[in-house]
Amino acid sequence: MRIMLIFTMIIVVVGLFSCGGSSSGRNIAIWHQMLPEGAKVLDSLAQVWALENDYTVTILYRETEELRSSYQTAALAGGGPELIYGPADQVGPFSVMRLILPLDDVLDEDFLAKFDEKGLVRYNGKLYQVADQIGNHLCLVYNRKLVPIPPNNTDEMVEIGKKITKGTDTYGLVWNFTEPYFFIPWLSGFGGWVMDPSGNPSLDTKATIDALSFLVFLRDTARIVPRELDYDIADALFKEGKAGMIINGPWSWGGYRQAGLDFGVAKIPMVSATGLWPAPMVSPLGYSINVNIGRAKLPAVLDLLEFLTSAESQLEWTKVLGTIPSNLEARESNIVTDDPIIAASIEQLELGRPMPVAPELRAIWDAMRPPYQSVLGGSMTPERAAREMQSLAVRKIAEMYE
Repeated sequence: MRIMLIFTMIIVVVGLFSCGGSSSGRNIAIWHQMLPEGAKVLDSLAQVWALENDYTVTILYRETEELRSSYQTAALAGGGPELIYGPADQVGPFSVMRLILPLDDVLDEDFLAKFDEKGLVRYNGKLYQVADQIGNHLCLVYNRKLVPIPPNNTDEMVEIGKKITKGTDTYGLVWNFTEPYFFIPWLSGFGGWVMDPSGNPSLDTKATIDALSFLVFLRDTARIVPRELDYDIADALFKEGKAGMIINGPWSWGGYRQAGLDFGVAKIPMVSATGLWPAPMVSPLGYSINVNIGRAKLPAVLDLLEFLTSAESQLEWTKVLGTIPSNLEARESNIVTDDPIIAASIEQLELGRPMPVAPELRAIWDAMRPPYQSVLGGSMTPERAAREMQSLAVRKIAEMYE
């Protein structure tokens, strides 16, 4: 089994830059935005494939925003890596700019049938990305010492939170106040979403007002959350055992294990007022192919792509990071099914909604952030915030196409 080589070989990452469209010889470059733990897995897998196929695989890390801008610049000039790895929301801008290759005609149906549909990222009806993991979604994480059984609905969540909250020492619930991404589960739980079916912003709605009002209620009336929170404060409170529950994603679980917490993962509680389950955004991470790739190299790049997204390879990620495989065969492995944290994460995943890949999403995030933060800061009402979000989103989207 070729994956077994991972643990016996010495990994050397060769090179730091490649121009995908113009590179020659037996070299394939991958640009990515993985954290160090993930990068080690990618390096190992890529070098296994390289040894078997007499190729060199070069790996380059860039922070997410830098990755996008660097790839855009290189690909527009006819260069860049053969493969670019990243979140699904980069597909929209890259496909509109014609910087990544449509994959429908180069990957056969038998191969694509191996994947959860959430791991096949399409835009305007065309496939542009194949994910090796799905999720990156928010869940309810709870400290078993403070919350032995997680709440099933928001009424129960408030009741549990009130019992836990003790002045400024311990809180029932924490999450990141600063980013609207963490607002999405509540927005969907009250029946809303960021876009309508036509891709237009849909923020000035009763659902937005109700969701914002609910968050104010949790803080100011139920008083189960602190007055001020950002990601670092929320994360620290939970790690220190000063919060019974936190809304966070799988990237955080390793840190909670290192902190020695006995924690569980559950679905974000059903909204009692609506009977709806919150639907966090689900954002796969995966590979796209540079549109500049030469025909002679395409077969090797496709073979590498298939290797990196195989069930065997994806399980290596799961072992290290607790990721949810996109490959359906890997999903049936006891590595996945016997892990209660992953199993609970999958339950939440099945209630989630795919993150839109349309370029307009970036403008919507930018439009939501100031009013959302103003509501939680106490300087804006939910009604006005919903109007402001919509107005700003419409204006920012128009500016994108000026």
